[in-house]
Amino acid sequence: MNFLRGVMGGQSAGPQHTEAETIQKLCDRVASSTLLDDRRNAVRALKSLSKKYRLEVGIQAMEHLIHVLQTDRSDSEIIGYALDTLFNIISNDEEEELDENSIRQSEDLGSQFTEIFIKQQENVTLLLSLLEDFDFHVRWPGVKLLTALLKHLGPQVQQIILVSPMGVSRLMDLLADSREVIRNDGVLLLQALTRSNGAIQKIVAFENAFERLLDIITEEGNSDGGIVVEDCLILLQNLLKNNNSNQNFFKEGSYIQRMKPWFEVGDENSGWSAQKVTNLHLMLQLIRVLVSPTNPPGATSSCQKAMFQCGLLQQLCTILMATGIPADILTETINTVSEVIRGCQVNQDYFASVNAPSNPPRPAIVVLLMSMVNERQPFVLRCAVLYCFQCFLYKNQKGQGEIVSTLLPSTIDATGHSVSAGQLLCGGLFSTDSLSNWCAAVALAHALQENATQKEQLLRVQLATSIGNPPVSLLQQCTNILSQGSKIQTRVGLLMLLCTWLSNCPIAVTHFLHNSANVPFLTGQIAENLGEEEQLVQGLCALLLGISIYFNDNSLENYMKEKLKQLIEKRIGKENFIEKLGFISKHELYSRASQKPQPNFPTPEYMVFDHEFTKLVKELEGVITKAIYKSSEEDKKEEEEKKTLEQHDSIVTHYKNVIREQDLQLEDLKQQISTLKCQNEQLQTAVTQQVSQIQQHKDQYNLLKVQLGKDNHHQSSHSNGAQMNGIQPEEIGRLREEIENLKSNQELLRSQLAEKDSLIEKLKSSQTSSDTNEATASARNSEQIAELKQELATLKSQLNSKSVEITKLQTEKQELLQKTEAFAQSVPVSGESEAAIAAKTTDVEGRLSALLQETKELKNEIKALSEERTSIKEQLDSSNSTIVILQNEKNQLEVNIKDAKKEQDDLLVLLADQDQKILSLKDRLKELGHPEEEEDESADQDDEDDEDEDDDKSQGDN
Repeated sequence: MNFLRGVMGGQSAGPQHTEAETIQKLCDRVASSTLLDDRRNAVRALKSLSKKYRLEVGIQAMEHLIHVLQTDRSDSEIIGYALDTLFNIISNDEEEELDENSIRQSEDLGSQFTEIFIKQQENVTLLLSLLEDFDFHVRWPGVKLLTALLKHLGPQVQQIILVSPMGVSRLMDLLADSREVIRNDGVLLLQALTRSNGAIQKIVAFENAFERLLDIITEEGNSDGGIVVEDCLILLQNLLKNNNSNQNFFKEGSYIQRMKPWFEVGDENSGWSAQKVTNLHLMLQLIRVLVSPTNPPGATSSCQKAMFQCGLLQQLCTILMATGIPADILTETINTVSEVIRGCQVNQDYFASVNAPSNPPRPAIVVLLMSMVNERQPFVLRCAVLYCFQCFLYKNQKGQGEIVSTLLPSTIDATGHSVSAGQLLCGGLFSTDSLSNWCAAVALAHALQENATQKEQLLRVQLATSIGNPPVSLLQQCTNILSQGSKIQTRVGLLMLLCTWLSNCPIAVTHFLHNSANVPFLTGQIAENLGEEEQLVQGLCALLLGISIYFNDNSLENYMKEKLKQLIEKRIGKENFIEKLGFISKHELYSRASQKPQPNFPTPEYMVFDHEFTKLVKELEGVITKAIYKSSEEDKKEEEEKKTLEQHDSIVTHYKNVIREQDLQLEDLKQQISTLKCQNEQLQTAVTQQVSQIQQHKDQYNLLKVQLGKDNHHQSSHSNGAQMNGIQPEEIGRLREEIENLKSNQELLRSQLAEKDSLIEKLKSSQTSSDTNEATASARNSEQIAELKQELATLKSQLNSKSVEITKLQTEKQELLQKTEAFAQSVPVSGESEAAIAAKTTDVEGRLSALLQETKELKNEIKALSEERTSIKEQLDSSNSTIVILQNEKNQLEVNIKDAKKEQDDLLVLLADQDQKILSLKDRLKELGHPEEEEDESADQDDEDDEDEDDDKSQGDN
C-alpha cells in the first residue's frame, strides 16, 4: 500500500485534484450510506472511473469494494458493479498497452493489486462463493476477475483454491452453463487454473472435465469449430501433459475413441481456414501427449493399442496419404504417426501395409523416403519423415529385416519398374546433397540397431559403381566416399553408420579391417592437428578405430588387438587418442540430440548427431578407453572369462530348457491328479450313499426278522396244524439243495480269490526285486494284470448268474406261497383264532415279499457300484499303481461275496421259518380231522430239517 501511494504521489501526469476528491467522496458514500441505492450509484460511478484512474481507484476503493461483496450479496446489481470495478483495477487494459507512459507508470500494478487482494485468503473464498450465483451480472464478472488473479499470481491463487472446500468443483460448474459467454470464459479460467499444477489437474479430470470438454468440441464442429475448440484443446493439453494419472484415466474412460471424428477431413482440397489448421494442429499435439516417448512405457503402449483398435491410426494414415493437406499439418501428422507406431509391433505392422493411392500402389514407407532424399522438399518435412522411419524400425526386427532385404541381390527388382526402400536409401547415401547423405546414413543405421543378423546380411550388399568395373560392397563404398574428403555432414553421417554397423559385430569388423587402406586412413585423420570443425570427424574416427579394437576377434593376423594398440601408441599416443575420442560427447550439439528421439533442428547445419547414436557413444566410450589401456595378458584373461561365461550361459540355458520341460510335465500331472481327485470324490460320495442305504436295509431286515420270530412264537402256542399236500416239502427240499450248491460255489469262489491274492503278492514281490529288468517285468505284470482282470470279470459274471438263480428260487417260492394260500382258503375255518392266524400269515408273507424285493434292489446297486469301479480301474490302467487298485478291488469283491453269503444265510432262515409255518399248518389240519397226504414222507428229509427247526424255535422262544 505504501508503495502504491508512493507511485501515486510521484506521478507527473496524475489525475486532477477534483477527480481525486471525487473518488474519495464516492468511497465515503460507499462506506457510510445507509441506503442501498446510494451505495449502488457510488459503486457504479467508481466502475466508470476505474479504467482511466486505475491506480487511484485501486488504492482508495479496493477495501470498500470487498466490503460490499461481503455485505450486499442480496443485491446482484451492486455485486456486479463491484466485481467489474475490481477487474478493471487488476487487469491490464488493452488500450493502456498502447500508451507507453501508462505502461511505465503502472508496470506492476496488476500484480501488486492482486497481491493485496489475495493477502486475505477469505477474499478468494468469497469470490468462489459468488460464482455459485446463477445471475449473469454476478457470475460473468466473477469469472473474469478470478481469471485475472490467476494470470498475475497463478501459483498463489491456485494454492488458495486448492485448500478451499469444493473450490475446484464450483469452477467446474461453469462448463455446464447454458450461456456460451460464461462457458467459454470458464474454459479460459480453467486453463489458467490447471497450468503447471498436477493436484488441481487431477481434481478437474475426476470432476468429469474430459466428458464436458469433448462434448463442447463436438457441439462446436470438431476441427471446423472456432476459437472455443482451440481453448478446449489447450485445456485438455494442460490436463494430460506430464500427468500420468490423467492420461490413464483418459484411456480407461474410452475417450481416445472419441478423438477419431476429429480427423475425418477427407482428401478434397476444399480450403483450410487458419482456425481449422490451428485446431487440427492442437488435436495432433494432444495425441502426441498420450504417446510421447517420455511417458512410462506401459502407459504409452496401452494408448498405442487403443488408437489402433478404435481406428484412429488408420484415420491418421489416411490424412498422411491424402492430397490437399497443408504442409504444416502434413508434417505434424507424420510426427504423430511416428510416435503412435514407435515400439508397438502391431501398429508398425499395420503401417508397413499402408499403400499410397497411386497407380500402381506404392508402400507409404517408400513414398515418405522419396520425400526424405529429395532436396527440394521442405527441411521440416524431411526431418519428420526421418523420425517416422526411425520410429517404424524402433524395436522392430521384422521391419529391419524387410528393409535390409530390399538391398540383397535376391530381392532386387530386375525390371526396374518399382523402387524399393533400400534403393532409395542407397541413392540418398551417395547423392550430392549432404543432407540426403546424412538422413540416409542415419536411417540405414536404424535398420541395423541392436540387430546382429541384419549387420551380417548387409555385408552381402554389392553396388555397381560404374559400367565395366566390378561391383564393390556397400561397406567398401562407404569407406571410399569417406576417404574422398566430402562435406563434414556427409562424413559424420557415414561414420555414424559405420560405428553402428561394426559395434557388436566381429564379422563386420573383420570385413572392415580386411581393406588395408582403412586403418591408415583412420590413424592419419586422428593424428593430424586440424581446426575445430574437423575435431568432430577426428572423434568419430577414433570411435570407429576403438570399435575395431574392442570387437576384434583376432582373425586377421596383421590387425589383431595388440598390434592395433601398438599402432595407436606409436602414431597417435594413447592420451591423444582418448582426448580425440572425448571430442564427441563434448560437442555442443551432442547433449541436444541426446534429450529427445525426434530430430528437431532449426536448420540443416544443426543436423549432426542422432539420438540413438548418442546412446551408443555413451555405452562405448568407457569400454574403449579401458580396452586401449589393457595389456595383452588382461585381454587373454578377458577372452577366457568371456568363454567361461558363454559356457556358463549355455549350461544355464540347457537347464532352463530341462526345467521348462519338467514344468510342463508337472502341469500335466497336476491336471491328471485334479481330475482323478474329482472322480474319487464323486465315487466316495456314491459309495457313502450306497453304504447308508445298505445299512438302512439291514436295519429293516433285522426288524422284520425279530417280528417274524415273535409271530412264530405266537403261532406255536396253537395246534400243530394240519398236514399239507406233498408238493411243498419237495419244493423246499429242492430249494435247500440249490442253496447248498450256492454255498459250494461260494467256497469255490473264495478259493479262487485266495489264489489270486497269492498271485498278486507274487507280482508285488517280483516288481520290487527286479529293478534291472523293469521293462520286462512291467510287460509281464501287464499280461498278468490283464489275466486277473479277465478272471475277475469271470467271477463277477458267475456271481451275477448266481444272483439270477437266487431270483429264480425266490420266484418259485412265491408261487409255492400262492399255492399254500389257495389251499388254506379251501379248508373250512372256525373261530376267530383261525382267522387271526391267516391274517398274520398273510402279513408275514407280505413283509417277506417286500424284503425279497429290497434284497434284489441291493444286489442291483452292488452290481452298479462294481461296474463303476471297473471303469475307474480301466482309466488308471496305465499308471504304476495298477496292482494296488487291483488289490482294493479284490477286497471289495470279498466284501460283496460276504454280503451275498450273509444274504443267502438270511434267506435260509426265512425258508426255515416258512417250512415251520407249513408244518404248523399241517398239524392244524390234522387236528381238524383233514386226511393226511403222503404220511410216508421221507424220514431223511425230516432229519435234515430238524436242526433248522430247532434253531427257529429257539429264536421264537427268545
